[in-house]
Amino acid sequence: MGRAGTRSGSEAVAVAVAVAGPLLLLLLLARPPPAAGDSRKSEAGLVSEHFSQEPQTLSFYSWYGSARLFRFHVPPDTVLLLWLLKVSRDGGPACPDVEITVHFRSGAPPVINPLGASFPDHTAVPPSFHISVPLSAMLLGNVSVNVSHPAPGDWFVAAHLPPSSQKIQVKDFVPTCNYALQPDMLVIRALEASIMEPDVPLLLTLFSRPSYLKIFIPEHTQELRLELQGCASNGSLGCPVRLTVGSVTLPSNFQKVLTCTSPPWPCHLLLPSPPWGRWLQVTAESLAGPHEAVAFSAVAALTACRPWSMTYPHLLQSSQNGTYNTSTVQLSPGPSRRDLGRNGGWGGGPVCLLSYQVIREDFDLLSVHFQPLDRVSMTAHLDTPSVMRLHLNTGMDSGGSLTISLRTNKTEIANGTLVVVCVNAASPFLSFNTSHNCTTAFFQGYRLSLSASSHKANLIIPYPETDNWYLSLQLVCPKSPEYCEQAGVHVQATLYLMPCWDSCGSYGQCAMLRRHGYMYAGCSCKAGWRGWSCTDNSTAQTDAQQRAAVLLLTLSNLVFLAPIAICVHRFLLVEAAVYAYTMFFSTFYHACDQPGKAVLCILNYDTLQYCDFLGSGVSIWVTILCMARLKTVLKYVLFLLGTLVIAMSLQLDRRGAWNMMGPCLFAFVIMVSMWVYRCGHRRQCYPSSWQRWAFYLLPGISMASAGVGIYTSLMTANNYFYTHSVWHVLLAGSAALLLPPREGHTEPWACPKRLPCHYQICRNDGEELYTVT
Repeated sequence: MGRAGTRSGSEAVAVAVAVAGPLLLLLLLARPPPAAGDSRKSEAGLVSEHFSQEPQTLSFYSWYGSARLFRFHVPPDTVLLLWLLKVSRDGGPACPDVEITVHFRSGAPPVINPLGASFPDHTAVPPSFHISVPLSAMLLGNVSVNVSHPAPGDWFVAAHLPPSSQKIQVKDFVPTCNYALQPDMLVIRALEASIMEPDVPLLLTLFSRPSYLKIFIPEHTQELRLELQGCASNGSLGCPVRLTVGSVTLPSNFQKVLTCTSPPWPCHLLLPSPPWGRWLQVTAESLAGPHEAVAFSAVAALTACRPWSMTYPHLLQSSQNGTYNTSTVQLSPGPSRRDLGRNGGWGGGPVCLLSYQVIREDFDLLSVHFQPLDRVSMTAHLDTPSVMRLHLNTGMDSGGSLTISLRTNKTEIANGTLVVVCVNAASPFLSFNTSHNCTTAFFQGYRLSLSASSHKANLIIPYPETDNWYLSLQLVCPKSPEYCEQAGVHVQATLYLMPCWDSCGSYGQCAMLRRHGYMYAGCSCKAGWRGWSCTDNSTAQTDAQQRAAVLLLTLSNLVFLAPIAICVHRFLLVEAAVYAYTMFFSTFYHACDQPGKAVLCILNYDTLQYCDFLGSGVSIWVTILCMARLKTVLKYVLFLLGTLVIAMSLQLDRRGAWNMMGPCLFAFVIMVSMWVYRCGHRRQCYPSSWQRWAFYLLPGISMASAGVGIYTSLMTANNYFYTHSVWHVLLAGSAALLLPPREGHTEPWACPKRLPCHYQICRNDGEELYTVT
């Protein structure tokens, strides 16, 4: 037998920073032309294809929705896959040099964990390949990643910036830096691939170019045997041929390599449980010199197994509405021990697996329930595995989480016995009698076990690959075979595909994400919880911290009672109404904007947020205009116009700082102009009282300046509850100090004379208004 092994990942993947364009890269990566004298069969015609997608703006990572997902389809018979990663930056040299991380995975979106958070218990994390390259290096030249013999089908690329900082940055106060990534996919695929028929020798002659072969693996194939025969070389000893079987799925590379450079000959390669129902790629390469020919024969032999379909006669009478497809039902309650060892018709071999028919019941997007056709439990037998197939090959199932829950009656399992369960994609694991590692030809499965001491087992697979998945189980006795005389163990399986496991828990929200028609789900965590399903509480807020945050953010708005009382006392009723509006909506907005359980929303969240922002902006606007001491009509006209402008700007961009600062700066210019006019008109400083400056204006300006500084530069996600509460206090306190005093020479309301008709004419000397009461 020749030397067989698994090809290392470094042989199949290469990463480089390339300055050349795509065409030059293809030329550099292409194989040399065929030498003279090559036979027609060994010549491999290659064609290149180019695929691209529009660039996406990258974001700093905080949850899976921060990553930008790209989806490409790799055609069959691809021998070389090349990714070209193009990055652009918009924002000028002030933007920092960040590190860009790009993840690659075949069959499903990559499962990533940049925050280093923990996954839920019993979660099997599928591996993915990633690279991290500084922006400066990517701007110098395109980064390329090439994969030899990639798996056909969907490939996913996810990119993101480093984890986001905790600092809350106000828009327009920091430079806007946009980083965009555009991946291009270039493939080289073989136009001609020799088809290997089972048990039919295929004669090949190799020179310098490789020869591409493929063989179709039908369902219920138990083993594939590849053999090299009749090898002859005109310049080398032995058989300088290397067969590479299978495709590459990053980062794991389960390609099998067969070399026959040393005796004995013929050499062969055994592949248990090859992927069912698909073409298997085989690449034959010569290890001899560039002008030496190697002739040999390649033979593929398939070992088929006969499945026994586990169905029940009463299904023919059930479901009168035609829900079940009874055309495939075999009227047999199950095989006996004698049936399992007896030769059958299909393939002429014994029964090698017990097949349970499965119903796929779709509830909603990424919400599927799998259950046996007869709605009863599976049975784990001795010597023969029981298999259940889960159809996850629609192309839209890979964006959720596959959850498997197994349970058995602990009284059925004797001491010393074990039910071994394997979950695999593409083909089931059938070799329980020789191994329990759940490894098939090209897939490392997930292993579960049930015993007398542990009669429950759970498994969560986030983003399962697009394929047919198989759950296989068998009763084994690792220590004492005499305990395995029992007929079987009943195992109840609960199988679901759901968008998010446990709906992201109490401190998370399951969000449906979309990219060009492809839907996938992710958890957005809150209250300091982290992780794939918001189960990591290492940085979570306690209940006491959440209640303290709610009280701080809501009760701090009661400081607005001070400016409200001052306005009522000085008969500034419009200003008092504005402050009351701001206090009310700010209180209930922060009561609704809580990440924990202490949440109270009297209106829609978006409505509360809009009213809170509007009230804050209008409060600043009316305070500054009130300080200007304008004529009454002009002041109220400006109040209304400013409110309308602020409302319009908030509708355009609620987070934009200049949308509120613009009107407020305009009001500040009006106030300064009026003060300068009064200074010139009275020929003295305005306000003229030093007490007014020392005890009101300067403290109020200081509080307002401190509030703006805290709001723009000191707020973080961790101290938000405290700093934003201080912002409320400073804003309300500055308004109370900056409001102008009442005219001191007269009472606010004087009634000089009473009319005979019992009406009073009241005159306000300060405001020069007349009213009839």
